[in-house]
Amino acid sequence: MKLLRYFTPPDPWKIPVFGLLAALLGLGIYTLNIANAFSYLSDEPEVCINCHVMNPQYATWQHSSHREVASCNDCHVPQTSVFEKYWFKAKDGLGHSYMFTFRLEPQVIQIKSEGAQTVQGNCERCHEQLISEVNLADNEEIFHGDGKYCWDCHVETPHGSVRSLSSTPQAQVPNLGSPVPQWLKKLQESE
Repeated sequence: MKLLRYFTPPDPWKIPVFGLLAALLGLGIYTLNIANAFSYLSDEPEVCINCHVMNPQYATWQHSSHREVASCNDCHVPQTSVFEKYWFKAKDGLGHSYMFTFRLEPQVIQIKSEGAQTVQGNCERCHEQLISEVNLADNEEIFHGDGKYCWDCHVETPHGSVRSLSSTPQAQVPNLGSPVPQWLKKLQESE
């Protein structure tokens, strides 16, 4: 009770402080809604194209053999535990939102070291039987040593070797619809 009184503003400041807090809360909820923030909890591939800079990656994946068996998260997010999966998604997503909001994204998106390790681990997890059958695991130093990854040889899988915003400017991706709420559209139309 004493702690609550410590954080309660004096009577003359209550209305402005609570009004400001309510406005910030409403702005935060609106931002979460317009950014489709809760969609990032799912494994749907369309979530990755909430931001248009991922359209080439989505379009190239959509035309690959992996489309039928793996979503973006199956390859790019750790699958070892639920906690690690959502921790990685939160950390990576915040980094992406910062880069895209401030237009710091490169023309050609390159995977970072942690992401590359994750994708490599998921390649080995999904293709474990294939690797063991051809005895690649015993020759790991030859095939995957010296910093080599699966996609160093399998370069066309699943995104192809040519992908960037300029190489696929008209990439066909699902239309996600406008983030503008209906009430705002009606207001704009009435003016």
